[in-house]
Amino acid sequence: MLGEYRIEGRRASEIAASVERAIGAGELLPGEVLPPMRELAVYLEVNPNTVASAYRTLRDRGVVETGGRRGTRVRPRPTSTPREALRVEVPPGVRNVSDGNPDPALLPALGPALAAAAERATARPTLYGAPLIDEELAGRARAALDADGVPAGPVAVTSGSLDAIERVLAAHLRPGDAVAVEDPGWGSLLDLIPALGLRPVPVAIDEDGPLPTELERALALGVRAAIVTDRAQNPTGAAVGAARAEELRSLLAEYPTVLLIEDDHGHHIVDVPLHPLAGVTDHWVMVRSTAKAYGPDLRLAVLTGDEVTVDRVRGRQRLGPGWVSHLLQDTLIHLWQTDAVDPSEVAGSYGRRRDALIRALADRGVAAQGRSGMNVWVPVPEETGTVSRLLHAGWAVAPGARFRMDSPPGIRVTVSSLSHGDTEPLAEAIAAACLPGEARRYD
Repeated sequence: MLGEYRIEGRRASEIAASVERAIGAGELLPGEVLPPMRELAVYLEVNPNTVASAYRTLRDRGVVETGGRRGTRVRPRPTSTPREALRVEVPPGVRNVSDGNPDPALLPALGPALAAAAERATARPTLYGAPLIDEELAGRARAALDADGVPAGPVAVTSGSLDAIERVLAAHLRPGDAVAVEDPGWGSLLDLIPALGLRPVPVAIDEDGPLPTELERALALGVRAAIVTDRAQNPTGAAVGAARAEELRSLLAEYPTVLLIEDDHGHHIVDVPLHPLAGVTDHWVMVRSTAKAYGPDLRLAVLTGDEVTVDRVRGRQRLGPGWVSHLLQDTLIHLWQTDAVDPSEVAGSYGRRRDALIRALADRGVAAQGRSGMNVWVPVPEETGTVSRLLHAGWAVAPGARFRMDSPPGIRVTVSSLSHGDTEPLAEAIAAACLPGEARRYD
């Protein structure tokens, strides 16, 4: 059972690190069985409890899984293998509707904003000891949050929404804690949770956001945190409506010690109103990223929340990177000052493309959803064959495995690169790929 690779170590941390090194080097393969705890303990001349602790650490990190009599195995896709690795390689001549990127034509020109930021830096250089967040950026962000009914709270800035979520989770949770996450949901977030040693608990969703019965189940299981995407949910386009928000708030109010994280990355690219859940738990945050509206490379997000949580995030920032570049902060301020993005125009453009594809699919008997944002989710009988057939037909879509835990198969289509003339051919290709064996009649 010890196989070719010899696990080493005397302490639990050393044993766990030895296994992780072997997986990273390809010496322990996905699905491979690790030695029984007692057998490995005898081999290493350590207490079985030490091996049990090492295996528990590996499980909490998402590196291995336990299956009763099947033993402890390397996960088919360890956390060291990001879900982004499940992408489709796009050959020349194939249209890529899989990447989740915004339409470059709808992004603002950054030149004037960067020039203004550089001019400000020349006049007033940012030196050590400067505030973490520019006063005007904080004021403008807070005013926008107030207008959307987000509870009062201090404002912080991070290097994107995933950075914000990681810092907030680390501020309150410990390895082994459970986190309620949307299923299907954002692949990068589903990678981050186990990488932090946390346990994801899937919560099924519909076009209106997390299902109340599913969130209630997760809360009853003892999750320490819940993460909800308010609008433009990735990959389904779900948006939390008023009635659903009221149901979810009522549930969360019964668990005031649960940390609530809301992701509003759809800010400035959607035309559906925000219905925040914040304010019913002791600790909460609302995160807004600039990636979709202003460009992924801006790498900036603002967040607000309860004072304790925001203070912990700021404190940890001071010990690490120190601050988010004021050049980037000033760039965003200039973009906001000059109304460089017209949210209604952006939302309308994505909405027309999204709705046209959903209608075209419905005309062909294929159900799809996409209430907001730039993605359409299409449930399919099975993913591998569907993705392969679409690739052969000239379209690269994202396999649902990048976004799923327990939810049924699907594919994600990003509409941001579609023109009016693309809709019918793409819908026809998806219908044919979903129903390859069904007889088709042409009159």
